[in-house]
Amino acid sequence: MTEAVIFDMDGVLIDSGAHHRAAWRALLEELGAEPSQPDYWRLTIGRPSEEALPLLLGRRVPEHETWRLARRKRDLYVDFARGGMVSVPGVREFVATLSRLGIPRAVGTSASRFDVDRMLAGVGLRRHFDVIVTADDVTLGKPDPEVYELAAARLRIPPEACIVFEDSLVGVEAARRAGMRAVGVATAHSEAELLEAGAERAITDFEGIEWQSLASR
Repeated sequence: MTEAVIFDMDGVLIDSGAHHRAAWRALLEELGAEPSQPDYWRLTIGRPSEEALPLLLGRRVPEHETWRLARRKRDLYVDFARGGMVSVPGVREFVATLSRLGIPRAVGTSASRFDVDRMLAGVGLRRHFDVIVTADDVTLGKPDPEVYELAAARLRIPPEACIVFEDSLVGVEAARRAGMRAVGVATAHSEAELLEAGAERAITDFEGIEWQSLASR
């Protein structure tokens, strides 16, 4: 039976891509351009803006235009980012429910301790986590399972009794290699990609997610 929950941070607790998506959407609207595919923003993940633009527009973009549009996108991103961090829909309510029920909770992330404390505080989630494992605490990053193994050890819960929420393919692999259940959060990758990586299911956000149904599986 599942006894504890471990969360990745970026893309799971915090929608770190929200401002980027909003900036790309605003840029396309300014240009009066239709994106080349419905989930167009996934084309931008891990790519410099200059490389993403031809893919988004579905055409060759001259170099001078590429640089101009990339600068405009960065300006739009800065404007949106001034509004502060955004949590993944439903996650604050879900974490608060776990806290109220006394379910052990941890964060296992590749971010630094400084970034974690600042970002979680920014969305009102820092107080719900006593156990936080960051890049500063481990030798090897994901897909190595060290971050999740250490989180379980600090929770004093066996790995096989933990469930992990992850948005990245390497994170899902890390959880599975640690012997834990993994649920994919489709903020960076498609549900199909997360399932193929080893997630038992994939969700778009935490709206309607209930602890009882997770724990009994």
